[in-house]
Amino acid sequence: MTDLRPRTRTAADRFAGLCARIARPLPAWVAPSFLGFCLINGFTFGVDLVLLTIMYGLLGWPSPVAVTLGYAVAFGLSFVLNRWLNFRSHAPVGPQVGRYVVAVVVNYLAFILGVGSGLVALGVQYHVSRLVAGACEGVFMYGVLRWVVFPAPPAAAGAAGTPARPRRRRMPRPWT
Repeated sequence: MTDLRPRTRTAADRFAGLCARIARPLPAWVAPSFLGFCLINGFTFGVDLVLLTIMYGLLGWPSPVAVTLGYAVAFGLSFVLNRWLNFRSHAPVGPQVGRYVVAVVVNYLAFILGVGSGLVALGVQYHVSRLVAGACEGVFMYGVLRWVVFPAPPAAAGAAGTPARPRRRRMPRPWT
């Protein structure tokens, strides 16, 4: 017997629909998952700043502790929300967490410390250097999330906005 009740859309379905609607009038190279990444990571950056303000500004914790905890919570939240809402991954979480931790460490060393501190050492104003480092960080992290941490399964290769190649049907052999 078939179920005639309408299927309830999940939060991930609604989020993907919203990102697809926003991406529709934009250039073709702007993938809906990139917009989802920007929305999620913009939100988690806000969480990072709120936690920093509470821990450092209100509670008086040492800056390195407040910055590190805010950064860790924001990146943990980013992983969960991107996995659930944006990339809708159902792959085993263990290997994904491992790849994500490596990406976050590389991101921190290369962009937060490397690019940001390097530009300041070259005389660039520190807010400008942080914005440049943040832009580099965003491009790097989106690429890593999309193609390394949460790669599309082979059957869903076309789900990210690119058409999947049609599968060739195997014809039955007449002699079997």
